Amino acid sequence: MSYNEKEIMGYIPISNGTPPSPSPSPVHGSLTWKRAVTNTLKLAVVSTAVYTYIAWPLSDSHVYGPKVNFKSQCAQVESLFPNNTSPALDAILPTILSDEYRETSIKYLQNAVKIPTMTYDGEGPPGEDPRQDVFYEFADYLKTAFPLGHKAMSLDKVNTHGLLYTWQGSDSSLKPTLLMAHQDVVPVPESTIPTWDYPPFGGDYDGRFIWGRGSSDCKNQLIGIFESIELLLQADFKPTRTVILSFGFDEEVGGYMGAGHLAPFILEKYGKDSIAVIIDEGMGIQNLWGVLVAQPGVAEKGAIDVTITIRMPGGHSSVPPPHTSIGVLSELIQLIESDTWPTYLDPLNPYYSTLQCGAAYAPEFPKNLNKLLTRSKRDAPKLCMKKDLLAEEAAKESLFHKYLMTTSIAVDVISGGEKINALPEEVTAVVNHRVNIGDTTDLVKLKIARIAGHVAKKHNLTVHAYDGVINSSSIMLDATRTLEPAPITPSTVDTVTPWSVLSGTTRAQYGTEVVMSPGLMTGNTDTRFYWELSKNIFRYDPGYDRDGDDSIGRIHTVNERISVKAHIETVKWFVQFIRNIDEAKMA
Repeated sequence: MSYNEKEIMGYIPISNGTPPSPSPSPVHGSLTWKRAVTNTLKLAVVSTAVYTYIAWPLSDSHVYGPKVNFKSQCAQVESLFPNNTSPALDAILPTILSDEYRETSIKYLQNAVKIPTMTYDGEGPPGEDPRQDVFYEFADYLKTAFPLGHKAMSLDKVNTHGLLYTWQGSDSSLKPTLLMAHQDVVPVPESTIPTWDYPPFGGDYDGRFIWGRGSSDCKNQLIGIFESIELLLQADFKPTRTVILSFGFDEEVGGYMGAGHLAPFILEKYGKDSIAVIIDEGMGIQNLWGVLVAQPGVAEKGAIDVTITIRMPGGHSSVPPPHTSIGVLSELIQLIESDTWPTYLDPLNPYYSTLQCGAAYAPEFPKNLNKLLTRSKRDAPKLCMKKDLLAEEAAKESLFHKYLMTTSIAVDVISGGEKINALPEEVTAVVNHRVNIGDTTDLVKLKIARIAGHVAKKHNLTVHAYDGVINSSSIMLDATRTLEPAPITPSTVDTVTPWSVLSGTTRAQYGTEVVMSPGLMTGNTDTRFYWELSKNIFRYDPGYDRDGDDSIGRIHTVNERISVKAHIETVKWFVQFIRNIDEAKMA
């Protein structure tokens, strides 16, 4: 998409320069009755707005409409256990909890972590980039570690390193279950290795945690899925509903070579909306407001990277212009970062459901938040608001909660300049955005273009916004990795649904004190390529350690680790979920 000059220059920045003075008004000797009435009415409107949107929702004295029943907005299901059983199947859970199996499970994950399946930006296709050869070793390890699974399931290698396993069910009329994870991990910068407590690819076990890159993102889920299938096969479980495993190998750099080929392969074989449920890595269980809340991701924010390139004449640095291209780029970045997106909670945003669940079940749910949420559910008078008061209040919980309700701006990459005595002729920066529910990538593109237009006019440059034109003395914009917010997975429980099966399995494992709530992913997973395959996509990490586990906070950084207890719970959950979804009578 390109924008014309009128659209670009229509942007008025919040800073830089003095706003124009208002036009002079006629001077009157006295206030007329018409002006008095007008001012009185304005005061009344302002007073009403203040009361309605500030004092009213924060006071206890008002009574407006019926009391909101948030439990009806956050319905919970009963614990769900498999009905079809046998002595061997009954023995699986005790086996998982035994000391002997614990040691086996530890070895499974340790050995997976030891294989450094790192992926890098800018890698070539399989067969051309030797850095991908490590995935041959990882595939061989899976085959050795899980012989029963490899015997029972067919394997298609898609685009060389994408692994697609099919465990054929007895009833081909039932939609399959699709379980996902990715084989790759983010790189470990050599400069950080001395700061790790254990080597990043050592797979060390300290008695509670397994340490290393990929231990919690997300070889734990991949290995946990394989362990569950191996245990089910040992118990002679034969699925009615086909089970598919899809493991990409470049999720950390966008998934284009892995999931980007795996999803079309499945689509061609099964067709659109052919999968009953998809489970991929994602959100887990945490303590929110004094209650345990499980938040499977039912949606993801969108994403867009905007690359800014500024070209200006070169020359000797002893005779510089007022601003070099680096200075102009710095000014543009400052304006982009300063003009933040509003905090806004769209009614379709899954975090709205999380707040409802908190109001319904959490003993420490904030009082002010409860009142604002209550007001949002009633037919209160609608006045023009500049701020979403509910979202603003909810954002006070943490920075993470804020970014569940706003489009983020992150300048992640910058480059330019070749020599200390030569003016930089070309500089670039990449601005990453994660797009809020209710916003679009086109809005992001237009906003950046308008800010760039203001800077260009100030410095006598031209703007080429998303048109592919390359010129000197210009600001060029290019949008890459454009992804709209994901379709929202249904979370109804009025009938047997994938959400109800997932919820019932979780509450059976951890107890009915766990509240199930739809969650929102701020990042993107490989499921971005699978939207056509199923309306029921969940990004979920079912492993939970009640003794505390900070693995989420260590993803993509030094000292990544996962507790063995959380990993064992992952194995246990997938065993039960595969059985429960196999029996589910869904429409």
